[in-house]
Amino acid sequence: MSQSKSPDEIPSLYGPGKTVKRVRARHLVDAKERGEKWAMLTSYDTYTASLFDEAGIPVLLVGDSAANNVYGYETTVPVTVDELVPLVAAVARSTERCLVVADLPFGSYEAGPAQALETAVRFMKAGAHAVKLEGGRRVAEQIRALTDAGIPVMGHVGFTPQSEHAVGGYRVQGRDAQAAEVEADAHAVAEAGAFAVVLEMVTAAVAAEITKRLPIPTIGIGAGPDTDAQVLVWQDMAGMRRGRLPRFVKRYAEVADVLQDAARAFADEVRGGRFPTREHSFE
Repeated sequence: MSQSKSPDEIPSLYGPGKTVKRVRARHLVDAKERGEKWAMLTSYDTYTASLFDEAGIPVLLVGDSAANNVYGYETTVPVTVDELVPLVAAVARSTERCLVVADLPFGSYEAGPAQALETAVRFMKAGAHAVKLEGGRRVAEQIRALTDAGIPVMGHVGFTPQSEHAVGGYRVQGRDAQAAEVEADAHAVAEAGAFAVVLEMVTAAVAAEITKRLPIPTIGIGAGPDTDAQVLVWQDMAGMRRGRLPRFVKRYAEVADVLQDAARAFADEVRGGRFPTREHSFE
C-alpha cells in the first residue's frame, strides 16, 4: 500500500475534482491504496439517506440495527428480511452518489451459500449495491458464493451482535490469545472475496495490524483510529438515542433535544391558539 499523504494531496471520494457518479466497491479499495480515510453511517429512510448523501458520506449501511432504531426490538436478532427490504429500497431511491449496503439479518444466511444467495438477491433487487454479513471463517463459503455471483460483499468480524447477544453480550474482541482468532477471521473474509470488512469492538492494536496486512479496507466501530474507515449508527452519532451509549460513540449533535423542543413548541402554540394563524390558512 502506498505511504500516507497529506490531506491536500489525496483525491477524495467526494468534493472538488470528483469524477465518480456513484461510489462502488472498487473505489473504496482504491481509496485504501491512496491512504484516504472515509466515513460510513447507517440510514433507514429517505430523509436521512438524502441528507447524508448530500453531506458527502460515501457509504450508507441499511443495518440490521434498524431492529432497535426503527422497529423497537431489544436486539437485532428478531428483524427480518421482509422488514429490511423496504428500508433498503427507500435509501437506494433517495441517493445519487453513495454506495448503499444492505445488512443480511440473523437467520437469512447461516444455513449456507444457497440461502445467503437467495437473501442477497432480494436486497440487490431492492436497490442495494452490496450486502454485509457477520462472521469470519464460518461464513467464508457464503461470501465466496455471493462474490462468484457478482454480488459485492462487506464482511463483519470481531464482535458480531447477531450471535454474541446470545452468548455473553458486548465484549471487546482481540485481547490476548483471541487476537489470532480475529485476524484469521479478517483474512478469511478477504480471501473469500469481500471488498471490505467491519471490525467491531476490536482492540486498537489488533485492528491496526489487520488494517496494515489486509488488501481490502477495514471499517472500524470501536476499533481505534487506524482503520481505513469509521462507521456509526446515525442515531448514536446525532444524539437521537438517549441513555447509556457504547464507549466508542461520539455525539456530534443533540437531535433528540431539538425534536422534542419543536414538538413542545408546536403543542404549546396549538393549546394557546397561536397556531395556525392567518399566514397558515386559506381564504
